[in-house]
Amino acid sequence: MSTYFISDLHLDEKRPDITRAFFDFLHGRAAGAEALYILGDFFEAWIGDDDDAPLVEEVIRELSHYSASGVELYLMHGNRDFLLGSDFAQRAGATLLEDPTALSVGGERMLLMHGDSLCTLDKEYMAFRRQARDPNWQRQLLSKSLQERRAIAAQIRMASKSMNSRKAEDIMDVTQEEVERVMLEHNVHRLIHGHTHRPARHALTFNGEAAERIVLGDWDKNAWCLKANKGSLELLHWPID
Repeated sequence: MSTYFISDLHLDEKRPDITRAFFDFLHGRAAGAEALYILGDFFEAWIGDDDDAPLVEEVIRELSHYSASGVELYLMHGNRDFLLGSDFAQRAGATLLEDPTALSVGGERMLLMHGDSLCTLDKEYMAFRRQARDPNWQRQLLSKSLQERRAIAAQIRMASKSMNSRKAEDIMDVTQEEVERVMLEHNVHRLIHGHTHRPARHALTFNGEAAERIVLGDWDKNAWCLKANKGSLELLHWPID
């Protein structure tokens, strides 16, 4: 059976085409898989597990059916959905993963990350990331009403787009030094992540040994996944209608 890795779907009520494409993926390519790993930014924004939006209920229903079919389902936080919690995971039949997480797939040890922590040159974002991961800051945010949280999430998205429009492209990409540091720390030769929206397979060399960094694509005009099966890895994409 195959194992799939996806990230950066940014599910949002304004993009029903992406939601449909994801459900089609569950019922089609990924049906009967051994495991599915969703490596962050599954939602465009996540305001808390008590969100009662129709999209949330629809996604939970599909994921719970999918995991009930026998597929192991895993979720990792991204920079958009860092508030995903255990209630959502339990209802969806999923397991929340730490970022980073090292595991063995097909007998090979790999490191899974969302990827935002690798962008160390983006000082503004790294400062926000530290704030957003602070438990006290999260508790204060979750204590507000759903209406207030939706407004705050919209403000954060607008501010992010404004800041990113002024940044150089290389600042918003990963730094090689941080990639090497985390891979050496976890003793892996393969890293899989998303976040940058720059799907590719990068050949690396650490201490004279071959290594690889695989970047998952964001779901926009195309859907992307990494398929692991019988020792092979395929980075696949197809159009979203």
